[in-house]
Amino acid sequence: MKNLLYIVLYTWSLLCRADGLPDLGDTSQEAMSPQQERQIGVQSMFEIRSDKDYLDDAEINDYLNQIGYQLVANSNEPGQEFEFFAINDNSINAFALPGGFIGVNTGLILMSQSESELASVLGHEIAHVTQHHLARMVAGQKVDSITAIAALAVAILAARSNPQASQAAMVGMQASSIQRQLNFTRTHEKEADRIGLTTLQKAGFDPYAMPIFFERLQKSTRLLDNNAPSYLRTHPVTSDRIADVANRVQQIPYRLVADSLNFQLVRAKLRAMQKNTQEAVNFFQSALGEQKYGNQTAKRYGLAMALLRSGQVARATQEFAPLETLTSRNPMIATLAGQIRRASKNNDGIVAFYRSTTQSFPQHRALVYDYAELLMETKRFEDALKLLNEQIMTHPNDLRLHELLARNYAALGKRQKEHHMLAYTYILRGNLHSAIEQLELAKKSGTDFHELSIIESELKQFKEIAAAHAKNN
Repeated sequence: MKNLLYIVLYTWSLLCRADGLPDLGDTSQEAMSPQQERQIGVQSMFEIRSDKDYLDDAEINDYLNQIGYQLVANSNEPGQEFEFFAINDNSINAFALPGGFIGVNTGLILMSQSESELASVLGHEIAHVTQHHLARMVAGQKVDSITAIAALAVAILAARSNPQASQAAMVGMQASSIQRQLNFTRTHEKEADRIGLTTLQKAGFDPYAMPIFFERLQKSTRLLDNNAPSYLRTHPVTSDRIADVANRVQQIPYRLVADSLNFQLVRAKLRAMQKNTQEAVNFFQSALGEQKYGNQTAKRYGLAMALLRSGQVARATQEFAPLETLTSRNPMIATLAGQIRRASKNNDGIVAFYRSTTQSFPQHRALVYDYAELLMETKRFEDALKLLNEQIMTHPNDLRLHELLARNYAALGKRQKEHHMLAYTYILRGNLHSAIEQLELAKKSGTDFHELSIIESELKQFKEIAAAHAKNN
């Protein structure tokens, strides 16, 4: 747990250190250090993760990080730390926060007609981060603490998805004038296009997808009149921009780039999750019946998931049957296979199935979560403990893993460890006060003196950070 504790203490100590900030009221100070940018992003993410629209889905977020890091590795700052995440919102939008945090609305994923189109938006947002566009604009505002800047950044996001919310979200900050100052300039947009296009090509995606996606966005503006997609309000797609990108791609030899199966599966999963269950079932039944367009595997996957979600377990099992041979080759399909088996109460060999699939796909977190749940349901608590501790070594800031581990300790009657683990879940949510409460309970709940010394040390440090945080706010 040392790695997690280091992350937690380091992050909170930075957030509380006001004297490490630039004088943000000084208009001559137009830049922040990478460390300061990351602080703003971390603080902003505490707010975003607590919002109901944050999509806490490991498969979708892992997919976004997979293609995101494929782009980052080919960007002009491959060592920059990034985190890509989804927002459960049907509007077409994507946004970047300082420090490498990039959000993507589910509506944009569904509108993208190819994986390269989605990658073109991510490449553009990555360029905004690596060129420090938003950080430079935020640094020009008269705000004097990381907490205030992060609140401003979150308010900007609220304004982007809902213009009417901007006045309420940025009370006391001259909302409308700040919003105008923080909209990306044409110069920023063209620079992000140029750098994003180069990144897109180097990462192996189709660069022709960028102007195609922009053109479709521009057409949607005309169709929707004044109700333009959120993305267009902050990333104006002009004919000049489209022409500039189109001219650049004409210099690049065309080659066909196929979509990955996971791109199609993620889109199918979103459709199965977002629609009314019967509408989703009808959608996929109709799509499978046509057998003309789209990926048939993804359509069947979506139908099985929609049927499972609607409680039609027997039909889900029947529709999923043709995909059984793919469970050893694709982790998303393997995860759905396990979920259908558990829902059908088909326990014959199910533990062996999860043991095998998690060995094949050890980094697929959704599969690990389900396996841990199964082990606890079947009272294999020591096996669950071993699995979760191994995973936390790889993913030290994974909130769900810590929640599962706390539940497992509770089932074992290990109250000291349960409260200790719950303290970590609260700190990862940005709730320092509740984390301290859990550490106090852990201190009173057990007799493991080695762990008690760790708890007392953490409690002292957390209280010092809380006092510093209160002083600076």
